[in-house]
Amino acid sequence: MTRSGFVALAGRPNAGKSTLVNRIVGRKVAIVSDKPQTTRREIRGIATGPDWQLVLVDLPGVQRPRDPLTERMQRRVESVLSDADAVLFVLNGEQQIGAGDRFIAAAIENAHVPAVTALNKVDRLNQPRTVTALDAAADLGVNGEIFPVSARSGAGLDPLVEQLVSLLPKGPFLYPREDKSDQPEHVRIAELVREQVLLRTREELPHAVEVEVDELEEREDGLLVVRARVWAETESQKGILVGAGGRMVKAVGTAARKEIEQLLDRRIHLDLHVRVRKGWRRDEALLDRLGIE
Repeated sequence: MTRSGFVALAGRPNAGKSTLVNRIVGRKVAIVSDKPQTTRREIRGIATGPDWQLVLVDLPGVQRPRDPLTERMQRRVESVLSDADAVLFVLNGEQQIGAGDRFIAAAIENAHVPAVTALNKVDRLNQPRTVTALDAAADLGVNGEIFPVSARSGAGLDPLVEQLVSLLPKGPFLYPREDKSDQPEHVRIAELVREQVLLRTREELPHAVEVEVDELEEREDGLLVVRARVWAETESQKGILVGAGGRMVKAVGTAARKEIEQLLDRRIHLDLHVRVRKGWRRDEALLDRLGIE
């Protein structure tokens, strides 16, 4: 008998959802940074055991929509919550429970889907703080067990995964056993480039940047040429992304190339260009092309 199904991860920005997905899957399938709005697309990580398969859907951090981009992100959150077989509510143990957590807890309850709560980052808490955080999590009123975990170290994840598996319906695997993600290759590449931008920028710039892969060219010598554009909204943002003498875009490209080579297990050449598209976050056609549903 096998079990398989979809588990939606819900939580405030920076709760550690992407790190948790990567840890459970055992491979990097979602980019990670300390910036809000890191996750813009629905990321599916696939974790497969002897007789179970968890399809983990890493959702954007729940937030108040401000433009067509964040409106799409929020609609996707609501849709996936209602369609999931189970929900994993991720809380940041280092932060006090806030209005955002209460809003998400209510949304989970309204979805009428079995839920589990993960109190993340407990490796950074002492015992009294952990107890206090667990009590605060329980007060949110989400039905289901609460598991103190550390996505960074992997502590506490085995019992969490066992509980999630028990909530899945009986049925065959949804994906081949060897699959770790169902994201198209060009999207995974674009996300790895964007991750390097997020690591090197601050304030509004991370939210104003998106990456689009234009072409993947196979060469006879086995080299894969990746041509990609980094979209910014203003010329001043482009100047920051290019950097003095092109140093910023070169640093982003060098680091991203290493990540992409590790992902694809092959040599690549990354041809990266920074372009300006004013108001791209309100450009519905571009958002469609970028795969942000």
